[in-house]
Amino acid sequence: MKRKFVIAAVTAAVLVGGTAATAVAFADDDSHDRETRSSVKSGDTARTGVTEAVAAAVKAVPGTVTEAELDDEDGGLVWELDVYGSDKVWHDVTVDAGNGKVLGKHISDDGDDDRDRYAPRSAPVSLNAAVDAALKAQSGTVTSVDLDDNDDRSGKALHWEVDVRGKDGKKHELNVDAKSGKVTVDRSDDDHGDDDRGGDDD
Repeated sequence: MKRKFVIAAVTAAVLVGGTAATAVAFADDDSHDRETRSSVKSGDTARTGVTEAVAAAVKAVPGTVTEAELDDEDGGLVWELDVYGSDKVWHDVTVDAGNGKVLGKHISDDGDDDRDRYAPRSAPVSLNAAVDAALKAQSGTVTSVDLDDNDDRSGKALHWEVDVRGKDGKKHELNVDAKSGKVTVDRSDDDHGDDDRGGDDD
């Protein structure tokens, strides 16, 4: 699939002007370099929310976003997003958390085979709907959203894991059922002990 995409890009490049354009076509899709650093420094407040970051990502790479995380990248604040493209290939997209511009995009090479278990399946509850539901249950700022499933005996229930930083500064982890939209609280900063350490089996 990747090979076909690159060939198509090269063909288009040749039609518009030869060798130099061809080099650009390769660099645009597979380069891991950022165009520029984020306009927001680490530690500052993100001016671009998760829904705006998702909109920018799917405009750059048509498809479905299954994960979005606010991250510190080279001293700047960015959104890192996983996009399952309409080309049925995983893409990593980086969006400036300050102005919402796409800083970089490339075909994913992280080898995360777990994503392929649920990527082609359509979640009735979209990422944006899951964010809305989570914020109704817990006001604050979303810092991470991830489509996942539970590997347990009750069956693999597809759900969105949403991290919300409350107005009080505390972190809240919520699960939104991808079929019903029901919100359950996983844990928060108020939880102590084993919950803070052993709750993640991934």
